[in-house]
Amino acid sequence: MSSFHRQAGTCEIITTSARLVEVADILSRQTEIAVDLEMDSLHHYREKVCLVQVSTRQQSWLIDPLAVTSLEPLAAPLGNPEILVVMHGADYDIRSLHRDFGIEVTNLFDTMIAARFLGIGEFGLAALLKARFGIELDKKYQKADWSKRPLSREMCLYAAADTSDLLPLYDQLRAELEEKQRLAWLEEEGTLVCQARVSEKDGPLFLYCKGASKLRGHSLAILEELLQMRARQAEHLDRPPFKVLSADTLIEVAESRPQTLHDLSLFKGMTSGQLQRHGAGILSAVERGMETPEDNLPRFPRTAKKEITESVKERLKNLKAWRERFSLELGLDPGLLAPNWLLEAVADTAGSSMEELNTIPGMREWQKGLFGTDLLRILAMV
Repeated sequence: MSSFHRQAGTCEIITTSARLVEVADILSRQTEIAVDLEMDSLHHYREKVCLVQVSTRQQSWLIDPLAVTSLEPLAAPLGNPEILVVMHGADYDIRSLHRDFGIEVTNLFDTMIAARFLGIGEFGLAALLKARFGIELDKKYQKADWSKRPLSREMCLYAAADTSDLLPLYDQLRAELEEKQRLAWLEEEGTLVCQARVSEKDGPLFLYCKGASKLRGHSLAILEELLQMRARQAEHLDRPPFKVLSADTLIEVAESRPQTLHDLSLFKGMTSGQLQRHGAGILSAVERGMETPEDNLPRFPRTAKKEITESVKERLKNLKAWRERFSLELGLDPGLLAPNWLLEAVADTAGSSMEELNTIPGMREWQKGLFGTDLLRILAMV
């Protein structure tokens, strides 16, 4: 077992199941704990959680899931509704905890969401800690490969810093939310974030490729062949697909349909190394896509655009004007207060009662309580 000393105390690296059980027992006796994760998504084909940082008010630990055979002991404290789990920008970490370990969080306070609900423009953790406590976070290891061992002292210090001051930050943000009567908003959002899960990719890969929707016919078939080829190469090389070939390059290839290595060499995003490693595979993918029979050509799913009536347009205009005024009054980002999709759904309902607002998927209870009557009043104007 190794450890190092930092200003907040001794931070221990947990590498054995027996010690993890002891730490989990300590965590189970807390009323609130701070948690963060480090992953290796920028360095490997299948990302995984490589480090779990946990802090109480007295102590911090770095739990090494690459050394400990099971993180099951953490499930009890993290999933205990009586223990508040404080995280910053928790959405993806919540998904990853469940994906890799089946661990669920049930009582969450997200300091990033809290900062946004307080109208704080710079809501990154580094900015908040600097503004509140004068603490400078070194983001040098933000893109490091956290799967490498041993972890350096500097990497450990970096990781521990993400949770060691999170509880004092929580204290301040919670008090300010209570003062502004916005704590219930945070609690509702936290409950929703706790339900976030990693969704398995289903269907053709072009559905998940930014920019693919503009392609048609054989170009889309070529893109799918290219994406499949890239996925095989990425898995073989154990690298993220975007580090093998960029999506922009693949889309350009699918549109231009090069036939020779010389044609490929003219592409802006194609390096000589990529040409040497993947050139033949790219040309084969183009050829396979071009050979796809007409009746087998893929189609990008498109939802028919609903015709917007003049009355809906007028209601939406009124709703956006109201949002501009109200968000300024509250000192909040308009998109946070009432995102466009919500205003569009409200305008489309032409609702005259709170029951109709209740039918809008995704509308929060705090939004209904804060400005539901305003929305109904605006809808009644048209």
